[in-house]
Amino acid sequence: MNLFGNIIWLVFGGFMIAMEYLISSIVLMITIIGIPFGLQSLKLASLAFWPFGREAVVTSRADGCLSLLMNIIWLLVGGIWIALTHVFWGIVLSITIIGIPFGKQHFKLAGVALSPFGRDIIYKN
Repeated sequence: MNLFGNIIWLVFGGFMIAMEYLISSIVLMITIIGIPFGLQSLKLASLAFWPFGREAVVTSRADGCLSLLMNIIWLLVGGIWIALTHVFWGIVLSITIIGIPFGKQHFKLAGVALSPFGRDIIYKN
């Protein structure tokens, strides 16, 4: 079922979202200061490319203050707008019964877009 959901996701907009994240990560990695943010954008791109069967979990590593500071900078610079876009599409897609799984994926992406630092993407069964 995850494979079928991911294929439909890619055809109906998931590929475009993943490409946007991928292009933004390349642009962010042009400067040395933007490399950590580019890596987080790559994390979002991988989750946006194949979201069914995967989830973002908070890591148990001790990133502490640095992770918090980077999440605040991410949120202020653009994370809030990315998350709001995902929430908008999640609401729009959840209007129909067929779109509910895709809306749930957008809500998942919105949560990761708010604070990507200190999270890992894992496969769930």
